[in-house]
Amino acid sequence: MIRENEYAVKKLDDAFKQLKSGVEKARNELEKDGVNQRFEFAFELFWKALKIFLEHKGVTAETPRDCLQESFRIGVLDDEDTFLDMREDRNLMSHIYDKETSEKILDRIKNRYLNAIGNTLAKLKES
Repeated sequence: MIRENEYAVKKLDDAFKQLKSGVEKARNELEKDGVNQRFEFAFELFWKALKIFLEHKGVTAETPRDCLQESFRIGVLDDEDTFLDMREDRNLMSHIYDKETSEKILDRIKNRYLNAIGNTLAKLKES
């Protein structure tokens, strides 16, 4: 049986691959909207995987912000600001939609968030 932590990392890995593929292929507005939707989904799996990882380390964190801060504190995340920005962008995409905001977030996904998630995912796989 796969442990809860391994299962969470596997699901995150799958979502990360889908996000990365979407970023590489998105050309039109509909495809870009799909990338933003994949980002929201990947971020949810990301912070929940961190929550499970932290629980296995004896650290309690209930909210996405708490999970990010605690993960940074113990060295799982390298750049707390990037991940807090990621959380903020995820919240923006969930509650407010306009083309300009969407394009800015898509740019951050491509240029900041993919690498940050990928690096953290590699650390989680090693643990």
